[in-house]
Amino acid sequence: MPNAKVLESKKEHVAQLIDQMKNASAGVLVDYKGISVAADTKLRRDLRAANVEYAVVKNTMLRFAFDKLGYQELNPQLNGTTAIAVSQDDPVAAAKILCEFKKKNEKMPFHIKAGFVDGKAITADEVKNLAALPSREVLVSKMLGSFNAPITGFVSVLSGTLRGLAVALQAIADQKNETPAA
Repeated sequence: MPNAKVLESKKEHVAQLIDQMKNASAGVLVDYKGISVAADTKLRRDLRAANVEYAVVKNTMLRFAFDKLGYQELNPQLNGTTAIAVSQDDPVAAAKILCEFKKKNEKMPFHIKAGFVDGKAITADEVKNLAALPSREVLVSKMLGSFNAPITGFVSVLSGTLRGLAVALQAIADQKNETPAA
């Protein structure tokens, strides 16, 4: 039985994990076994640049946190070495960076276990599908472009009508100027 101080420290760590995951838009669990120090450093730098928190966590701590949050479907993934990448803002960022890392480092035994998005547990395949989605900024720009298209079409129709009217008036003026005065 651990002493009270150690037990309290572990409870505090689980509470921090719960807080972090409760407010997150997405998270991804990975098995980091076999990753080199240089590759791990680069991965952490890329995740940090995307505002994704990445940490190695004990499976028992995650199990307690998952039970509190209702992610019990993720418990079977908690074996071996486990790290978690949590994104507060962009639900695609962690999945995209980790899947890209895995693709670039196919020879490493590093692999994606599972994840969660907006309070729902997802499988490793669903994490890969999530990574295939465009980023939030790209989706927003596409949406704004589609809002802008009808307005642009309307303006070009109006300008075409005005241009036609101007050509017709010019033709009438030219015709009146050509007729001989009697």
